[in-house]
Amino acid sequence: MRSTPESPEAAETARRARFGKLPERIPLEEMVEERAATVPDPAKDTYNADE
Repeated sequence: MRSTPESPEAAETARRARFGKLPERIPLEEMVEERAATVPDPAKDTYNADE
């Protein structure tokens, strides 16, 4: 795969530069999206039994 062999120290340095730090945490509030399950029906409460 590679054309030039790297020394173990150079390979370790490159690996640490790429994978040495975990990504920053994402807050739960940014991972969850809340939406209504259905669209509110405007005709739902229009019936009045007294009329």
